[in-house]
Amino acid sequence: VLFRSQDMGVTIESFSGDCREALKADPGKGGVEKVRQLLEEALKDTAFVETHLGPDADSPRNIIYEDPELKFCVIAHVYKGASTGNPHDHADAWAIYGQAAGVTRMTAWRKLAGPDGDKPGQVEEVRSFDQGPGDASAWHVGQLHSPAREGETRLIRIEGRNMDGVQRDKYERPAA
Repeated sequence: VLFRSQDMGVTIESFSGDCREALKADPGKGGVEKVRQLLEEALKDTAFVETHLGPDADSPRNIIYEDPELKFCVIAHVYKGASTGNPHDHADAWAIYGQAAGVTRMTAWRKLAGPDGDKPGQVEEVRSFDQGPGDASAWHVGQLHSPAREGETRLIRIEGRNMDGVQRDKYERPAA
């Protein structure tokens, strides 16, 4: 349960502490699901969202917390303009995408063939859904997914570990 009092909303300290507690109690899919639920609750706190994703925020990747023991990190993202990402996973880590503003079209993919040298792997679409403000989706180790947006989006993403510099397999969308 998020730490709240009548006078105090969610802070990065209380949120990351709750995530840490959930992941220590269950480092598997159950703990990740609990963190996803915590993120959806935190996204309802306008002060929390404004603090990390308000009008002055403009970074596509701003790490606002990195756990020294469990290694998960909380990242504030501000994306400008339209974009369609290629299918990807997060190597040996999980990820949770929490939408604060705008709409992201999330697509889940099934791997048909792995990457072959410099040639990306092949995939087929499993399902797509729109993720709007307040929604969060969890992607477990090995689950291929891709985000797409038509305009500006603001989100909080939690990575099972900091993905900066981590080598990942490449996949591309099938030709239309």
